[in-house]
This record gives sequence, structure tokens and C-alpha cells, in this order.
Amino acid sequence: MGSSTTGLLTGTKVLDFTQYLAGPTATRLMAEMGAEIIKVEQAKSGDPSRAIPFLKNGRSAYYIQQNRGKRSICVDFNSQPGIELIRSLVPKMDIVIDNYGPGVLAKRGLDYASLKRLNPSIIACSVSVFGKEGPLSNRTGYDYIGQAYSGVMHMTGDADGPPRFVGVALADGIAGVNAFAALGYALLHRDRTGQGQFLDISMVDALYHMQSVELQMYSASGGAYHPMRFGIHHHISCPQGVFKSKEGYIVLLVLDRQWPNMAKAMGRPELEKDPRYATLQLRAKNQKDLIEIIEKWLQSFETDEEALRVLAENRVPSAPVLTIEETIEHPHFRARRMVRDITDPLLGPVTIPGFPFKFSAFPNEVDLEAPTLGQHNEDVLSSHLNLDSFEINHLVAQGILFSDDH
Repeated sequence: MGSSTTGLLTGTKVLDFTQYLAGPTATRLMAEMGAEIIKVEQAKSGDPSRAIPFLKNGRSAYYIQQNRGKRSICVDFNSQPGIELIRSLVPKMDIVIDNYGPGVLAKRGLDYASLKRLNPSIIACSVSVFGKEGPLSNRTGYDYIGQAYSGVMHMTGDADGPPRFVGVALADGIAGVNAFAALGYALLHRDRTGQGQFLDISMVDALYHMQSVELQMYSASGGAYHPMRFGIHHHISCPQGVFKSKEGYIVLLVLDRQWPNMAKAMGRPELEKDPRYATLQLRAKNQKDLIEIIEKWLQSFETDEEALRVLAENRVPSAPVLTIEETIEHPHFRARRMVRDITDPLLGPVTIPGFPFKFSAFPNEVDLEAPTLGQHNEDVLSSHLNLDSFEINHLVAQGILFSDDH
């Protein structure tokens, strides 16, 4: 099934050269909002993520999650007729987006300067690790490379241990959402002025922008403060970290305003004014003893649920560290439709994350399917270029078009 019949982006046409995760995240979100996403895949294997496990009946759950609602055409990128076919679609599009490495599209005449000559109002977006400008712009890379360069990896892990990467594709996901946001505003600007533009989205930029206090604290202190990872407990605030509970782990983030509530929740009101713990700085200084007190209290409950209930009743910011399995059945995730159970025609039932944006004017989810390779060759080329079946079959016979059926 293609994109929805109604949505914020209904009527918006996107030529999508993205693969794997960062770029497909942006176009996946646009597909959920009704945009027509024409995914251009390279013959003969298409997006490499089609081969990423979990696989069933030759179908990748990874590919399904990132490409639902898109229309696939599969073209020989190394033939001039194939490139001309792609170029002929550009005047029909609102957006062209890619996350190829340096030079891949430029040498095929699909860079922004070339696209603009074909369609002066086109919005082009490129998602890459380092961006199109700067000393590192010609390097290739993936998520962990972005985490390393951005300082995020330096800030993750134990203080006396090695830096660690975040256990999800953080750089890909954040860069994809940044591209999605930038495209929305570029469309707004184009609709107001008729002017297209080029969007240069970098994974490193996206992650570096997330540095909340580290950069300005180092600068404002004249270099006296050196940002450093601190493990599971914050080094300048306590309680702020991961605490061992009866059944697992509970996260607490208690600042000065919440400290009286925390003392009350523990049944230890005297701790509020205790000279060892009366201020944030004192609690950080004496956090070893305070952590021991809190963990002993947490482990006095029969269940973590009971401890969390007491914390919530006292308005103490707290959370269980949920496993992925636990999130799937959690009532909050279900109520907010962030757990989505779908059925793919080839792979069968699979659970994926839901759509994170909630629009009151468009409250209903859209029923979408991920395409098979080249599934929409004929539909796209006939509707946008007026090619008939004879012409399309000729392109297939020449090896310019490819699909799972040919």
C-alpha cells in the first residue's frame, strides 16, 4: 500500500535516494504524513538494508520498519539511460533526498546544482556523517563515527573506563529527524516564496547540538571545568542516576526542589536539612553514603512497582529501567500507540515503534506497507512520465529497470 490519501503532506512528492537508516527515517516520517515517497533503489539488490536480519521469507524486518508507505523503483545507476530516467522525474518532484557518500550523485548529474537546473524550485536534502562542507566532508562513516566525533561517546561510560557508544542508532535517528524538520520548514518557505534550496544535514552536527551543558560550562569556566563521563551517577548532583532496586534498576533525578519530596518518600524527613545533604552540592560531595541509603530503601520494598508508586505519590521524578520486551507490553506505550503491531504480506506479524508526532487534525494511523524491490516501476513511470507498458517492458529488457518479479 502506498502513502495515505489524506495528511499534512498529501500531494508532496519526494524522490528518495536514501538507504539504511538516517535518510530513510526522514522519509518514513513523511510517508506517515501522506507524502508520496518514490524510493529509488540501485539494481539489482536495492537498499542494502533489505538484507539486514531479522529475515523471514527473504524479507527484512529492519527494511519494513524504515520503508513502510514508500514506492520502490529499481534502476541501473551505472547506465546513462537509467540516470536520464531518474533525471526526468526531478521536474515532477518537490523534494529530492539522499544519504549517499561523497560524490555518488554528483558524478551522475544528480547534485543540487544539476537538480536546480531541472527544477528551479526543488528542495534537495543530503544527510551525511560530516556534512557537505568542512575538512571532514569527504570522509565516509556511520552512526558510531558520528557519536565519536560529536563528543557523545566521550561523555558515555564510567569515569575510569573507556568511552562507550549509545546502544541505539542515536546519530542516525537524530539526523533523520533533523532532516524531517528541516524539510518541513523548507516546504513552508517554498510555498511562501517559490524558492527551493539545499539542506545539508550532518549526523555530527545533530549530535553536537545536543550537548546541553558541557560546552558552555567548559567555556564559561575558562577551561577549569573539563567535561567527562561519570558513569551511572551524576558527579555534580545527587540523587541523579541509576539505583539498584529489589528487582532491577530505578532511575532518579532529584534536584533541590524535589529533595524534600524524596526525603518524605523515604520516611526520612530529617534528611532534608541534614548538613551532609541539605544542598545539591553537598549531596554530590557525599553521594556515596546517600546512594547507599537510597538503594537500601528501594530494596526494602517487595517489588519495584511498589517503590515507584511511593515515589510517584510524592512527585519524585523516577522511572524503571525497562527492557525492550517490557516496553512492548507497557500500558503507556500502548495507550500512546507507540507500539504498533503490523502484518507484512511476506514476513508476517511484526511489532515496530509507532509514529511519535500526535496531530489533533490527523488522529488516525495510516495503514502502510513496505514495497518489494521495484514493485512500483510501472506505477511511478506511467503516472509521472506517461510511459506505457511497451516502453516500460523495453526498459526492463534492457536491464535499466529491475524488480523482484524480473
